[in-house]
Amino acid sequence: MEVVAVDIGGTHARFAIAEVAEGRVVSISEPVTQKVAEHPSLQLAWQAYGEALGRELPKAAALAVASPVGGDIIKLTNNPWVIRPALIPERLGADTWTVVNDFEAIGHAVAQMGEEHFLHLCGPDEPLPGKGSITVCGPGTGLGVAQVFRHRAGYDVIATEGGHSDFAPLDPIEDALVKRLRKTYTRVSKERVAAGPAIVSLYETLAELEGKPVHRLDDKAIWSLALDGKDELAVAALDRFCLSLGAVAGDLALCHGPSGVVIAGGLGLRLKDHLLQSGFGQRFVAKGRFQGLMSSIPVKLITHPQPGLYGAAAAFAQEHAL
Repeated sequence: MEVVAVDIGGTHARFAIAEVAEGRVVSISEPVTQKVAEHPSLQLAWQAYGEALGRELPKAAALAVASPVGGDIIKLTNNPWVIRPALIPERLGADTWTVVNDFEAIGHAVAQMGEEHFLHLCGPDEPLPGKGSITVCGPGTGLGVAQVFRHRAGYDVIATEGGHSDFAPLDPIEDALVKRLRKTYTRVSKERVAAGPAIVSLYETLAELEGKPVHRLDDKAIWSLALDGKDELAVAALDRFCLSLGAVAGDLALCHGPSGVVIAGGLGLRLKDHLLQSGFGQRFVAKGRFQGLMSSIPVKLITHPQPGLYGAAAAFAQEHAL
């Protein structure tokens, strides 16, 4: 069965045609990306996608949205579109549909993708477990967290707000970082130190510790400097970010009952080479009495370019048992 998979974020909406069968994704087409600002509604973007393909779209919709999905009305974060699931048949012409949170979709992608879509980061170089809990952690604008639980009958995906749990500093630099963040937020969550915007606080904290002028740059500018290697302070902030992400991923795995961990998100993929060369792995296992346990957990990076689209289609296939 064919289904239109859509991954809707704050800036872009990505569309693809997926084929699903027996509860899994069989194939997925090349995505078409549209700017949200260019279309007043999902309905008009959906129609534009059909016109671009030059064909009638399948009467099935799999939507992954950057927003909580409960209730009769879905208002997307950083996106003016409003989705009313009950009106999907009328607005999109879809007889069957699935709507999931964007990171829940990532969890479905992790559960269904083959090992060729994962890069080994640390721990045992072995496939993700066929049974048990897999923690999925995705740094981006925020810090997405989900849990995939594989069992004899298949798998379940549990969407969580783990990114908003407290961050535990481990050294004097992180103590200084948390002290700086508390001036603004009082309570410092994991998202404040392991999501994309955190690079600003890291950069400014390091500048202050080095006695250098604190230049007010936004996160995009600092990430650009860091990834290009053009600014020593930005590169140092990138290294610290990798440490923080390793510590956070380890904490989340302990909470979920660890069998495997996957780093996801567009930022995670951009950091592929840096994560491999950084202290990410050392921080992941640095859990005191549980260091031996942490060393036994395989940690992967998902490398598929469109896990949100894939996961939306996978969630549809699971819900409708197709």
